[in-house]
Amino acid sequence: MTDELLKWRSEFPILDKTVYLISHSLGAMPRETYARLHDYAEAWATRGVRAWAEGWWDMPVTVGDEVARIIGARAGSVVMHQNVSICQSLILSCFEPTPKRNKIVYSELNFPSVMYVYEAHARERKLRIETVASDDGITVPLERFLAAIDEETLLVPFSHVLFKSGFLQNAKAITERAHEVGAMVMLDTYQSAGTVPFSVNELNVDFATGGSVKWLCGGPGAGYLYVRPDLQPQLQPKTTGWMAHEAPFAFEPELRYAPDIRRFLHGSPAIPALYAAQSGYKIINEIGVENIRRKSTRQTERLIALAEEAGFNVTSPRETSARGGTITIAHEDAAAIAKELIRREFIVDYRPGAGVRISPHFYTSDEELELVVREMKIIRDTRAFAVHETAGAAF
Repeated sequence: MTDELLKWRSEFPILDKTVYLISHSLGAMPRETYARLHDYAEAWATRGVRAWAEGWWDMPVTVGDEVARIIGARAGSVVMHQNVSICQSLILSCFEPTPKRNKIVYSELNFPSVMYVYEAHARERKLRIETVASDDGITVPLERFLAAIDEETLLVPFSHVLFKSGFLQNAKAITERAHEVGAMVMLDTYQSAGTVPFSVNELNVDFATGGSVKWLCGGPGAGYLYVRPDLQPQLQPKTTGWMAHEAPFAFEPELRYAPDIRRFLHGSPAIPALYAAQSGYKIINEIGVENIRRKSTRQTERLIALAEEAGFNVTSPRETSARGGTITIAHEDAAAIAKELIRREFIVDYRPGAGVRISPHFYTSDEELELVVREMKIIRDTRAFAVHETAGAAF
């Protein structure tokens, strides 16, 4: 089979030395990132403080516009932050809970870092959290999720794709239910952006957040926050800083919020991370997420078949429409097997309650799928993993 996307393999140096199947955790670095980070260093070295006025200051918005193309957002509706935890806290700071509307709803399979944010805020007893249970540790029943969202709900922060199993949640149904009862949603697109096509504009979500570490191949420190355009002038974040000011260089003692997406910024941005992230965005936008999804669907189906033929238990959803780009394989010694795979330059990872997580991306060859499953079978059958039996998650 001819795979046109394999022409991109040469742009990712790590693929020359490893079978790299961990884009759900850290996407491979594009070769061009070397040049982009050199551009940053050169600007600092030669322009000094003038670099702020020559592009640095605007980067949280200009780079945000590049992300907007990937997630189906309008220009001027995305800003860059360091990580999702900050974005969640910033949006939560826009609201004042009342006795009649103070509930946060999310599933027990939400990403833990997100739950930490809301649990910490709930200690003041102004918020209460309702956690939606999963029956199988893989999926969250949609009807149960929708039933938990009621007239007392303030915000629903939920993952588009669950990190443990790759389960793709029905973002449209959840958003429509929230709006029906006057609540808002915060869609976490970390595990979907760059591998699952969607449009935050078409979904009509209120807020969306994610990062560049994974499928966007943009590295750490480049999180993003989408705020629906009609909501921007209505909200006043308490988690804020001078970049949110209408005239930051006036150095006024009182805060006047910027009239646009900039009011959702805070302190000085992580400029090197924004330089590093752009190469990945450029490639994703050039390929197109729809093309990436077609290949991902084919390869994850193949990966499931190979794993089951080898006698492994696949715990990711079988339905393509209910699955993102990750396949999880359960085994009682999954942590140790993952450790041995990594030692052999098959880069995957392990998560408690999920097993070995494997993610092909647009740069993955079909041969690599066969190689990783074959290696897992050898490790299992020869008990080569035994030396790692006390291993847990490595990264």
